[in-house]
Amino acid sequence: MTTFDDRENAFENKFAHDSQMQFRAEARRNKLVGLWAADLLGKTGDEAAAYAMEVVSADFEEAGIEDVVRKVAGDLAGRASADDVRAKMAAMLPVAKAQLMDEV
Repeated sequence: MTTFDDRENAFENKFAHDSQMQFRAEARRNKLVGLWAADLLGKTGDEAAAYAMEVVSADFEEAGIEDVVRKVAGDLAGRASADDVRAKMAAMLPVAKAQLMDEV
């Protein structure tokens, strides 16, 4: 292999790793937002964990965060607005990334 091939493979591997880490961070963020919403809804324990997984699953409906925002804001109906949910999601992404980095 040439040096160029080695560099190309390294870039491809880095891109794949970064994409995987971003996906995991977004899923973790959604779980954290789901746990926050579950607390607002008065859910605890297994019920809160199940709700958080529903929020994670909601992210697979369409690209972007609006599917999650719609689900959580709809479920919270009056307890938090869509803007509150977006703000919480923005605040939770760095927390999720930090948690993932601590696990590695």
